[in-house]
Amino acid sequence: MQLSAPVEVDLEDPTAEMGRWHNRNIDVPAAQENPLKIQTEEAKDHFIQRDGVEFAGTHLLLDLYGASHLDSIERIEQAMRDIVSACGATLLHIHLHHFTPSGGVSGVAVLAESHISVHTWPERDYAAFDVFMCGDAQPENSVPVLKRAFYPRKIEVCEELRGRMPK
Repeated sequence: MQLSAPVEVDLEDPTAEMGRWHNRNIDVPAAQENPLKIQTEEAKDHFIQRDGVEFAGTHLLLDLYGASHLDSIERIEQAMRDIVSACGATLLHIHLHHFTPSGGVSGVAVLAESHISVHTWPERDYAAFDVFMCGDAQPENSVPVLKRAFYPRKIEVCEELRGRMPK
């Protein structure tokens, strides 16, 4: 699994002079308050704690090479449903679009835990899947599902821990 390190961007008064925060005297103090930090039992943010790191969720970028059935909207939809089940996620909606003449498919499965997206290039036997999940979901379980559904010769996986909280 390939890991890439996030690049931190230094922001000086990031929104104080722009957009709806143009009035510094009123808006900057309000923007600095974070009412979402106060959590109750009913309203958890589902951040994850693993190996001493607190983060929003795991984002897998999966590249499938030498894959089959990438023009089958039905197979892609079923694979998304199988990923949701295997990962312990909650499906809210699937939207897929079939392109002509290539037969490629692009789409998204919207989850309570985030999303799964796909873009396929059947003429190149290549597909790009993103699986981003927070909470107790296990996005790593998507890999065997994709192997069974599309028979790729090679899968490359890049894992990003999104929303890392400073210690």
